[in-house]
Amino acid sequence: MPKTLEKARKAIAKKRGGAIEALHAKSRDSRRLHKAQVRDDRLEKMSEARRKRDQPLITRIAFFQEATRENENKPLELSAIQKKIAEFCHQHDEEYHEMKKARRQGRPPSAKEDLLRMKMEALHKEERDGFYLPDLTSEKTTEMLDRWDGNWAFLTNLTWVKIQSSGRSAPASFPPQTN
Repeated sequence: MPKTLEKARKAIAKKRGGAIEALHAKSRDSRRLHKAQVRDDRLEKMSEARRKRDQPLITRIAFFQEATRENENKPLELSAIQKKIAEFCHQHDEEYHEMKKARRQGRPPSAKEDLLRMKMEALHKEERDGFYLPDLTSEKTTEMLDRWDGNWAFLTNLTWVKIQSSGRSAPASFPPQTN
C-alpha cells in the first residue's frame, strides 16, 4: 500500500504543531497533500493493473503445482506433462459449449462468450507453439514449486521451459515475454 499521503500528512502535522485543522485551498501544504494523494492513487492503480495482468500466470502455476502434488512432488514424464497441458487448455470447453447452447439461434455471442473463446484460442495456440510452464521434469523445480505460496517474486527461482505439442522442450526465461 502506498504511504506517501500518510507521510506527508504526518510531516505537515508535525510542522503545524500536531493537528491539521484548516488549510487554505491553495497553500503549499494543501498542494503537497493533494500531490501525495494523486501519487498514491496512481501507484494503487498500477499495482492493480499488474496484479490483473499476472493473474493468468499465477492460476497456471497453481494448476501445475497441484499436478506435482498429486504425483507426490516427483518429477513428471514429458507425456504426463503434455496430458496436464491439454487438460489445462481444455478446461473451459464445457463452459463455452454450454454458453453456446444456451444462446438462441441467430443471436450474436455475448461478450463473455467472446472473451472465453479468445482465451481458449490463445491457450490452444500456445499449446501448439510452445506452452510456458515451470520445468516439471526437474526434481529441484518440483520441490521449489511445492514450497511456492502464491508470491510472484518467488517464481524467478524456478526453471522455466516451453513445451511444444510435438514434445520438444526449450528453456525459457521468467517473466514471459508478451508480444
